[in-house]
This record gives sequence, structure tokens and C-alpha cells, in this order.
Amino acid sequence: MTSEPGRSEDAAKLRKSVTKAAGSVGLATMFSRVTGFLRDMLIAHLFGAREVADAFFMAFRIPNLLRRFTAEGALTAAMVPVFTQKLAQSRQEAFDLARNLLTIMAASISALVVLGMIFMSLIIMVIAPGFYSEPEKFALTVDLSRLMFPYLLLISMAAALMAMANSMGKFFIPALAPVLLNISIILCAFLTHSMFAAPVTSLAVGVLVGGVLQLAMQYHQAVKLGFSYRPRFDLRDKDTRKIGSLMVPAALGVAAVEINLIVDSMLASLLPHGSVSYLYYGIRVVQLPMGVFGAAMSLATLPAMSGQVTADGSKGRLVDIFSHAARISFLVSIPAAAGLILLSDPITNLLFERGQFDQAARDGAAYAMSMFAIGLPGLNGIRIVANVFYSLKDTATPAKVAGWCVLANIALSLALIGPMAHGGLALATSLASFINISVLVWLLRKRVGLLDGRRITLATFKITMASALMGAAAWAYCHLFYNYSAPFLHRAFHLSAAITMAMVVYVAALRLMKSEEVAELWQMAQAKLARRKTQ
Repeated sequence: MTSEPGRSEDAAKLRKSVTKAAGSVGLATMFSRVTGFLRDMLIAHLFGAREVADAFFMAFRIPNLLRRFTAEGALTAAMVPVFTQKLAQSRQEAFDLARNLLTIMAASISALVVLGMIFMSLIIMVIAPGFYSEPEKFALTVDLSRLMFPYLLLISMAAALMAMANSMGKFFIPALAPVLLNISIILCAFLTHSMFAAPVTSLAVGVLVGGVLQLAMQYHQAVKLGFSYRPRFDLRDKDTRKIGSLMVPAALGVAAVEINLIVDSMLASLLPHGSVSYLYYGIRVVQLPMGVFGAAMSLATLPAMSGQVTADGSKGRLVDIFSHAARISFLVSIPAAAGLILLSDPITNLLFERGQFDQAARDGAAYAMSMFAIGLPGLNGIRIVANVFYSLKDTATPAKVAGWCVLANIALSLALIGPMAHGGLALATSLASFINISVLVWLLRKRVGLLDGRRITLATFKITMASALMGAAAWAYCHLFYNYSAPFLHRAFHLSAAITMAMVVYVAALRLMKSEEVAELWQMAQAKLARRKTQ
């Protein structure tokens, strides 16, 4: 029998490997989010929060939603556990599985793209009913949607290659691919917007070009891992069918957030002009910590959890990974939520308020951002809890919970849209995320037993107290020194100073409270620094 110290050392190594992988994904995602903000700043400058911006954001929402159903989140949740298990048996058989899956996806999603382009007018009537009374805005949304719809095929193929790379322990390059999408949109918008009768069309062209570049980058990484694509079409392959059976409910579970955002957009289309854009700009800022830390931890934990279940079926180790991931996620998402709520106005002012994006647009986007930020800990936590179910090859449970939470979101949206306008829609999404994670945790505890709850609760308490101090310090600094009409560099300096000071206060408070998570990260940083000195 393995000794207790041995198990403890193995668990520590596993936690470090998960944190390292999450850091790698987080770094790549940070590059993606930075270029994404540059992209959104340019869009805000060129198109503001007017009708054409509403049309583009609504049109881009459609392939983004279907991408969740057919590709990124759902495919990763379904493919990684099966591919990891296959990889442990035979590398060649695992590659054959990937070839078969890619071929079937190419055929099925191509058919979906064709049908979507044919019936796009009906789709827009359903998801943006408020646009139908404005013929020009409706027609533009349909045209943009048709132009961007092939992006669904490109990003779906890229997602399958990314899931394969993640299963083989490669995270950084696959996570870096979205940078190419952002750069493509920026260049197309900047260089070609004057070439089109509707200048916003340049953004749609950028999306298509970016999709091609993303797929090329993911395939290049796959080739470096020894993979080469050859058509293979076998619908009876048991592993492919297993991925398909897991993917259907996973799509519903992973797409819950996107479905909620679609509901928000549908209802926002009935509100005054700009409401759809306010929600877009608001969630884009909140997606920075969601992508950099939430998605990073999600991508890093799924292969680790799947590997443990494949190796020995040990639920104890699974709980250890879950506890570590949850605590690290809260370590980032709770202070991020506090900062986004308290600094929503200066953040929106610095990032977007220029050109066609005026003070009224800033107020609307900041309002949406603060309401979305409330749900950030829940939105990040859902991914980690769901990963435990996915690693056990149970994609149905998160899907069922997500389905009920979509209904809860609709009910909350209808209740809050009257008194709070678009802010109520954002708040409904946040509240639905807390309902989702609460039910998932309750069901997970029934399935695997104790979830290290005391440790997670103590860590959350310390993080919340430190976040309160941090938020107060940042708000006070901006209240005293931030000038909304000052030159850009002046505003950037003071907002950066406020965030830097807030981070120092946050870390110092957690160190004083002897946070286990901060101590562990500090030890990892010291060990890495020591290794560099000896090299």
C-alpha cells in the first residue's frame, strides 16, 4: 500500500501540474483578451453603440452560440476523456479516432452551415424579434450572419484539434489561436471598412479570415505532435459514437451561458437602440477574468481529472484536484468581480469612450458590466464543477441542470427587465449562474461524497474579506485621482495605479490571513526563480 507521505507528494505534484497548465493557458488567453480589447476599442471607435453595431453583435452571436453546441466547450468535454483513455492504450488508435471525428464533423457541420445560410432570415426573426420592425437593420443583420456563418465550420475543426493537443499536455499554443481572430478583425476593420457599402461588413470578413488562421494554427500544432489528417469515415466506430453520445448533453450544458446571452440579446432587441451593444461591451470586459483564469483552469483540470479516473478510478484524487481548482478560481474571480463592479465606469471610459462611443454609451455598458460581474465567481466555478462530471463521462447531469437554469434565467430576465432595463438582463444571467453552481455542487456531493467543503469555505471567506479591502482601496483612489476627460495616458496611468495598489492590498491581506493558496503559489514562484538561477 502506498504510504501517506507518498500520496501527499503525488497530490502536491498533481496540483502543481494543474496550476502550471492553467498558468500556461492563462498567459495565452491574456494575449487573446488584450488583442480582443484592442479589437473592441476599434469597433467602439468606428461604430459606437449604434444600429450597425447592434446588427454585427447580434449576427456574431449566432455562430458563437452554435460553436458551443458543436465545437469548443461541448467537444472538449466529450472528446478529452475518451481521447485520453485511447491515448493511454495506443497513440496510433487515438489519432485514427481524431481523423474519423474530424471527417464526420466536416461533413455534418458543412450541411448545417448551408441550411443556416438558407434559412437565416427566419433565424434572425426568432433571435432578434425587435429588429424586424426596422427593415434596414434586419436586412444588415441577415447579410452579416450569412457571411460569417462558415466560421462555425472552421472553429469546430480547430476545436477538435485543440482538444487533442490538450489531451497530450499541450496548452499554450492551442490557447493562443484566438489572437489570430482578433488581429484579423482589427486589420480588416482598419484597412477595408471604407471599401464596403456597409462598412461594418469589414468586421464579418475579419471573422472569416480569422477562422481560417485559427484552423491553420491548430493543425500546425497537431502536426508537430505527430498527427496527420487522412479522411476516415466510420459512423460505427464505438469511440466516435461514445464522443457523440457525450457531446449532445455536453453541448446543452456548456452552451448555457451562451443561451442566456442569446435570451438577453433577444429581450434587449426590444429595448432602446444600443441595448444589445451595451450588453456586448459589458460581458466582453467580464470575459477577461473568465477567459484568462476560468477557462484556463477548466482546460487544465479536465485532462488531469480524466487521467486520474482512467488510471485508477480514484475519487479521492479527483476531489483533491477539484478543491484545488475551486480555491484557485475563487482566488482570482472574487477580487476580479469586486474590481469590475467598483471600477466599471473608469474601465469603460478608458477602453471604449472615444469616437462614436459617447458618455451615454459608457453609462450603459458600465451598468451592464457591473451586473454581469456579480456572477463571475459562479460562471467560473460552473466549469470546474462540470469538469468533475465530464471526467466521469457524465455529461448529462450538467446539461439537465443547465437546462433548468436557462428557464430560471428567462424568468428572472422577464422579472427584472422592467425595473432595470438591460442591467436586469445581465443580473438575471449572474443569478442564474449561482443557481447552476449550487445545484451542481449539491449533486456532486451526493455522487462522490465530501468535497473538502471546510477548506473551500475558509479560503472563500479569506478571499472575500481581502477583496473587500482591495475594492475599497481601488475605488477611493479612482474617486480622488481619475479624471474622465483627461488625456488617454493620464487616465491609463491612474487606472493602472489603482489596480496595482489594489493587488498589493489584496495579496498583503491574504498573506496576513495566512492564505494557503497564496502560500502555495508563492512557493511555486520561488522554486521557479531558484531553478532559473541555477541554470
